[in-house]
Amino acid sequence: MYIKNGIAYAGEEKPRLKVCGVRPLPGHKLWIRFSTDEIKTFDLTPLLGFPAFAPLKDEDVFRSVYIDYGCPVWNDGKIDIAPEYLYDNGKAAEGTANA
Repeated sequence: MYIKNGIAYAGEEKPRLKVCGVRPLPGHKLWIRFSTDEIKTFDLTPLLGFPAFAPLKDEDVFRSVYIDYGCPVWNDGKIDIAPEYLYDNGKAAEGTANA
């Protein structure tokens, strides 16, 4: 049990998941290193049909990804995606690389 802001919660508090490294890959995929030291790849292609992610269809915009407060972002922070979503839906990366 843990208490946060005067509220008691069951279980153990999980540390906030952050993206520590990101690299754009061909085919609208991302190489991602998380604060857990795990490395995954994430295919953004299925999300490109949503208006919020449509600007990422442009390869130059997609390659401009950077990390802001532990979250991958594009277009000066106008486009972002939650680290938890990337972690839950990413695939374990084969081999390692440095970002």
